[in-house]
Amino acid sequence: MAVPLADRMRPQTLDEVVGQQHLLAPGKALRGIIDSGRLPNLIFYGPSGVGKTTVARILAQKADMCLRKLNGTTASTADIKAVVEELDTLEGSGGILLYLDEIQYFNKRQQQTLLEYIENGRITLIASTTENPYFYVYNAILSRSTVFEFKSVPVEQVRLAVQRGFDFLQKEQQVTFTFEPGVLDDIAAGCGGDVRKALNAVELCAACAQPGEDGACLITRERAAEVSQRSAMRYDHDGTEHFDIVSAYQKSMRGSDVNAALHYLARLLEAGDLPSACRRLLVCASEDVGLAYPQIIPIVQAAVATAQQVGLPEARIPLADAVILVALAPKSNTGSMAVDAALADIRAGRSGPIPRQLQNTHYDGADAERKGQHYLYPHSFANHWVQQQYLPDALKDAVYYTPGDNKTEQSFAAYWKAIRGDK
Repeated sequence: MAVPLADRMRPQTLDEVVGQQHLLAPGKALRGIIDSGRLPNLIFYGPSGVGKTTVARILAQKADMCLRKLNGTTASTADIKAVVEELDTLEGSGGILLYLDEIQYFNKRQQQTLLEYIENGRITLIASTTENPYFYVYNAILSRSTVFEFKSVPVEQVRLAVQRGFDFLQKEQQVTFTFEPGVLDDIAAGCGGDVRKALNAVELCAACAQPGEDGACLITRERAAEVSQRSAMRYDHDGTEHFDIVSAYQKSMRGSDVNAALHYLARLLEAGDLPSACRRLLVCASEDVGLAYPQIIPIVQAAVATAQQVGLPEARIPLADAVILVALAPKSNTGSMAVDAALADIRAGRSGPIPRQLQNTHYDGADAERKGQHYLYPHSFANHWVQQQYLPDALKDAVYYTPGDNKTEQSFAAYWKAIRGDK
């Protein structure tokens, strides 16, 4: 099987790595660690195709240690034990540098197997992961490691890699490529910051190109668009990227940024994740708009029902309407805060017997000091309200709800202040 272009032209020095200048530029922390020659345990965290494996390999090559590589998707506990056993051999006497790719696929027991040897320094770990290590990596390993976050590569940096890719193929295949204006930019922008995807697109473009009369192979924008289709979308339905997008989606609506909210809605819809787009929209209508505009809840519910009934791509239209409405509506979280305060009391054991007047009608025991239920029916009184105790005795003075400063809640507050004669 042919080795992918991204592997054939993998950088051999840090200066050849595109992107990650916040880590690798002179004077930055990771560059300083690498240049010092003193290698601690490291965890590289970030999306795929941004240089984690490349930097780890360069770092491993610079270390004067026995290098071993494992991949979390395929390695077993037996593989870990085989690495540990090498510590007692001549080759491993100076310590072993273990490069562990996709560490998030190692279970807790597998990670614990390494712990003793990481702690005493006989094994130095360089691990990479596409998932948040604070969720997926054993705490004891995290506490003995330094975590560096790799980020999506900017388009202008990806373009450098795309140009290098075509230059590499020209030398390798002894061909000449010519380009329609904008082709390199299109490929760079279409990969979503993933250099590996960009180089895959380069290789496909080169494979599809046919030499013209002058012998040169023309790379067209149309062909580049075909091989780069939808690649700008980073999305995993059950990983960090998913939770980051849905979080940004709701926070943008909560923050009343309509354009950002529509952007994250579009990302969810482009990934085909209609359920998440609908669920977070419903939550936001109640949690973040709430009592400031209570009529919004059935409106959003109707938009969601319509979207689910018609499906994609038409579902984008009612959802866009609802997202715009939620983003621009006045906001109040008083309902959410009130029920959370009530739940906090319940979970802390602050409760008590239900007041007698609120209980379902039943027989009074012989020990009852006061016979009868004595419930006051509010509709029998002026303004359909009468003063009586509803909370248990232990919580009779508890206050969970405080009206927000919006027009709707203030009008309710003014109404009840007048009815109750509050001062």
